[in-house]
Amino acid sequence: KEAKAADPAIRDLILVLADTKRLLGTRYAEWILGAPELETGIACASMAQDEWGHARLLYALLKDFGDDVDALEHGREAPDYRNMELLDRSPGSWPELVAINALLDTAVTVQLEALADSEYAPLRKRVGKVIDEEQFHGAHGIAWARRLSTTPSGREAWEAAVRTALPVGARWLGPHANALRERWFARIEPAIQSINVERPENIEFIGLDPATRRVSSEGPDPLTIARVRGDKNRAFLMD
Repeated sequence: KEAKAADPAIRDLILVLADTKRLLGTRYAEWILGAPELETGIACASMAQDEWGHARLLYALLKDFGDDVDALEHGREAPDYRNMELLDRSPGSWPELVAINALLDTAVTVQLEALADSEYAPLRKRVGKVIDEEQFHGAHGIAWARRLSTTPSGREAWEAAVRTALPVGARWLGPHANALRERWFARIEPAIQSINVERPENIEFIGLDPATRRVSSEGPDPLTIARVRGDKNRAFLMD
């Protein structure tokens, strides 16, 4: 199916996914040196590389819809970004990063799985590769969730991080995605089953923009925008 003849919602969703993956990669990269163990820092580097690669694949699709891909990647301001809102700011602790890994990264994967039969063939052809590379991300998040739950302080911090991230992921999937939400809840159950957190029953969708999947129009903070656009290093490429 030709992209320009497709539902414009496909273009919106691709941009949401691309921006979210770009920001996921940025958040993982921030913990390459700050992770609790060397091996975990290496895992963060690998996950960051995966997410940035996935974002590039998704941004490239938007050329079919008439978008300037270079401008999308390097020329937008904060309000133009459509990433999942909890990624607007850097996680303040390792448990918060694990919540992003185990819960929010998984929500993105569940959404991608739903696109495996998309009528837009270029997207359908890319989804399988992306999903395959995401398997390690989910396993890493669950392993760390279980590890955090083994100590009182870790369990307390993990529970607090989950309470913040869980409603964000549930809302991001959208008001008409009950089946996807149930699949997501089932997927993340191993990560949250040992703590006293219940799935949100009444998800608040008031103010949610269906095109951006956001309530806030502010976007990522200035430092994040500079990083994801590559401002500092792109300056060397300009006259």
